[in-house]
Amino acid sequence: MAHPSEPADIAIRDETIRLGQFLKLAGLIDSGADAKSVIADGLVTVNAEVELRRGRQLRPGDVVELGGRAARVAVTP
Repeated sequence: MAHPSEPADIAIRDETIRLGQFLKLAGLIDSGADAKSVIADGLVTVNAEVELRRGRQLRPGDVVELGGRAARVAVTP
């Protein structure tokens, strides 16, 4: 199994963001409907643990992975 590459830093405006929103912002999915299905199917991990809650609050430093692609929550400078 291939290891994911270094996660891309995706800046958010607020202190937290919901998982479903972040997947779309990071370009890991195309729509909110996609978020619901990939999360429900157990395909998304947060900090290397499967996350089944679309409303999970992410904070800077959290790493989200889907399909071998990873994105890290970052703060806007």
